[in-house]
Amino acid sequence: MTELTKKRCIPCEGGTKPLDAKQIADFKKQLRPDWNVINNGKAIEATFSFKNYAPTTAFVNAVIYIAHHEDHHPDIAFTYKTCTVTFWTHAIDGLSENDFICAAKVDALLA
Repeated sequence: MTELTKKRCIPCEGGTKPLDAKQIADFKKQLRPDWNVINNGKAIEATFSFKNYAPTTAFVNAVIYIAHHEDHHPDIAFTYKTCTVTFWTHAIDGLSENDFICAAKVDALLA
């Protein structure tokens, strides 16, 4: 677990600048290597693989729980054996610390 898992998301209504490339790189170091920066630095995304449908859907439900608890909701797409999670902060059209907090909590599900 990283220090990010101990933090809580702070509501973002806009007016805050998205993280810059250095901040993104620093936060990314605290995540599993599965996470990739996408959309020209505006989002992070990871795809996770599982044995079959049951653990995949259990993981999806756990990610949904984290999202509700943190009030920070990712895009989630899943198939029989995979789940792709994409975080970005819509209000600022880019990445915020909230995205990395939630990604770290998703990572903790797999520890």
